[in-house]
Amino acid sequence: MIQWAQVTALYAGILGLMLVVYSFQVTRERRRSAIGLGDGGDARLRQASRAQANFAEYVPLTLLLLALYEMNGGFVFYVHIMGAALVIARLLHAWGLSQSEGVTFGRYYGTAVTWLVLGAAATANIIQSLT
Repeated sequence: MIQWAQVTALYAGILGLMLVVYSFQVTRERRRSAIGLGDGGDARLRQASRAQANFAEYVPLTLLLLALYEMNGGFVFYVHIMGAALVIARLLHAWGLSQSEGVTFGRYYGTAVTWLVLGAAATANIIQSLT
């Protein structure tokens, strides 16, 4: 049986569950604030919504790049490193955003590591496609 992106599937599963948690947090804040659309100026709802939206903005493409790299014969160890780093980065980002809408350790390093993984996965795919 051919295994296609088996390692990436592990991280996609973990990150998928994280999105469910973030989505639940948005729903909880919507119910608390009785705001059905937008954030109505409510800081807690805005923070929960941005954590979810930022996750949805970066994670899908990064996972796609990891899967393509893995399926094209990339080093499994690198996929694990990038996948684990992405999970940690997204946890850091959400935690940081839950602390403050301003700059926090979690938001700063969560964003930086997310960008690092996205850039590394993109670069790995480019190099792999040229060799």
